[in-house]
Amino acid sequence: MNKSMPSGIASSAQSLKSIATPSDTADELNTRSEPSIADEASSSESSVEHKIVTDAGHSVVLKVFRSQLKPVKGICVIAAATGVAQHLYQDFAVWLTGLGFHVVTFDYDGIGSSIDRHVKHCNSDLLGWANNDCPAVLNFVDTHFSGLECIWIGHSVGGHMLGMMPNTGPVSRAITVATGTGTWWYNSPPTKRVAWFLWYFLVPLTVPTLGYFPGDKLNIMCNLPKGVMMQWRRWCLKEGYAVEKEGQWLKDRFANVNLPISAIAFSDDEMMSLKNIDMLHGQFSGANITRQTVAPKDVGHKRIGHIGWHKGRYQNMWEKVFTPLLLS
Repeated sequence: MNKSMPSGIASSAQSLKSIATPSDTADELNTRSEPSIADEASSSESSVEHKIVTDAGHSVVLKVFRSQLKPVKGICVIAAATGVAQHLYQDFAVWLTGLGFHVVTFDYDGIGSSIDRHVKHCNSDLLGWANNDCPAVLNFVDTHFSGLECIWIGHSVGGHMLGMMPNTGPVSRAITVATGTGTWWYNSPPTKRVAWFLWYFLVPLTVPTLGYFPGDKLNIMCNLPKGVMMQWRRWCLKEGYAVEKEGQWLKDRFANVNLPISAIAFSDDEMMSLKNIDMLHGQFSGANITRQTVAPKDVGHKRIGHIGWHKGRYQNMWEKVFTPLLLS
């Protein structure tokens, strides 16, 4: 690819790869040899997989992690970031069971275990995930865990889903993690420097031609459905992100979320700036929002970043940041 590109564009492609695929990317997280919390968990803490069918007719795979503590304090639903498979949240899910919560993780259509054919055949987009996948997961939770407090933990786009769903159903409260608008000129400097290349060159050239985003081949994120990538691009080119592009109906959905939201930001997030995060949470105009910015040094780490906080080596951070929120 570099031989056919001007040096400036080739350099941008390489820089984008280093940001979209940092030291804690999905691929590395998947292959890292260090033992995980889940590896050390007893069989009683293992997950049980379920396949559910959405109103759109496609299936979504979710996993249930049951706490062995009595009484159970509630159920947490972990909504993943774009392109991050649910198994990468397993350490965090098992840790949550140790606090006394049942946990549900899931893959959006076209991601991880919810791929039943090549991703180019997936017709979902981001709003499809919000309109179909997330409600199906919440219906499952409401059916099987009725009476328990439901806490939505949304990582990046998983936090967006809270405001894009038709309603928040059984959700009692939410925690968003590294969740902000994708408006590229407000991104953190490492991403802002090269995001223009992704949205103005790479995506328009590859996605219409191939019918999907070839993240695996490019080593940038992972393979993503065409609808997801093109819709995400349209939103990221707008000052007001999705709400500006989609209009009043989506603005109303965000405004109608009236539950408590705890927003966690990481000071070294290489993608989401505090501006991005404040802009996204400002759209939850009917919610009671508390914000917390976590610096790595304050929780005993050199780096946290956008991806990777959900791996077992960050347990001390979970204890300092998440425990007070979950048990309050």
